[in-house]
Amino acid sequence: MNIQIFGKSKCFDTKKAERYFKERGIKFQRIDILDKSLSKGELNSVAAALGLNSLFDMASPLYKDLNLDRIGGHELRAEILLDHPKLFKTPIVRNGKQATIGYCPEVWKTWV
Repeated sequence: MNIQIFGKSKCFDTKKAERYFKERGIKFQRIDILDKSLSKGELNSVAAALGLNSLFDMASPLYKDLNLDRIGGHELRAEILLDHPKLFKTPIVRNGKQATIGYCPEVWKTWV
């Protein structure tokens, strides 16, 4: 199992996800998404598992400032997401080609 947790340091759900794996003795790699965003390949892998639109934090003021509710092109939305990591909904937890967004212990149990 190769768990990666992409999150923000001030995100409560990211901290809960880290605690979930620590309590079970499962090693994981924590990546601060604001310091080191997902690569294009990682984004494509997560988007294939979950859908690109599910990765956006639509409650973010930046989402509204960039008028993303009016931009429909998949490639353009992906580029904007890569350029503005604050737009990611967190945590994004990856296990190979599988991924979740948010705190999802019921899914993580199936990975063990």
